[in-house]
Amino acid sequence: MPETRFATYPSLAGKVVLITGGASGIGAELVAQFAAQKSRVAFLDFNDPPGREIAAATGALFLHCDLRDIAALRAAVAQVAEQLGPVQVLVNNAARDDRHKLDDVEPEYWDERMATNLRHQFFCAQAVAPGMRAAGAGSIINMGSVSWMGGQGGMPAYTAAKSAVRGLTRGLARDLGVDGIRVNELVPGWVFTGRQEALWATPEGVARHMDKQAIKRKVMPPDIARMALWLAADDSEIVTGQYFVVDGGAI
Repeated sequence: MPETRFATYPSLAGKVVLITGGASGIGAELVAQFAAQKSRVAFLDFNDPPGREIAAATGALFLHCDLRDIAALRAAVAQVAEQLGPVQVLVNNAARDDRHKLDDVEPEYWDERMATNLRHQFFCAQAVAPGMRAAGAGSIINMGSVSWMGGQGGMPAYTAAKSAVRGLTRGLARDLGVDGIRVNELVPGWVFTGRQEALWATPEGVARHMDKQAIKRKVMPPDIARMALWLAADDSEIVTGQYFVVDGGAI
């Protein structure tokens, strides 16, 4: 939960916030932080046990959804609107940074990576846009990645998908700005979620990474969530089409 030394945003109280991939990692922290702001939070994920636990702990609405299934995605967004009201803030958080070798990638895997890391961002934005247009306002936050900005190898389909988030954000900001809808990209650095710690955060790797960071501490999920709160709140009401890197100064 947010510490008292951090900001409370009155404009977020009562707002309907939809978060994708909210059952773990950064997504779970987003759910907790928006709930603490007294937003009306819903989140989508296909991981049911932790999703139910987070919903019980935060009071958020959890809906099972495989975001690779666009029909299911659209149905879930419609259900959120029916139960909570039209979505006013969308955080396109869901992604998986699975490592893969260049020579091992087949067309089916490439397409699945695009569906997992990019395609749903567009279709979630498309699904919430009518309600935001009717309200004359809204904030869409697309989650990017510093991986491609730093030239990281070992996962070319992931870095390709995440680099495309920049173009998607810029285009949507232009198309939706006339309706009062803001679209921005939040770009996390290496965030030390449980998954990262378990799979890739070796002592040697962490030490090398800290050598690159200007601020010598690990970037944690609350660091990302606090930027998302600002981008969702009215405090940033004139900000759109931009990207915000939260990485401790590594890039």
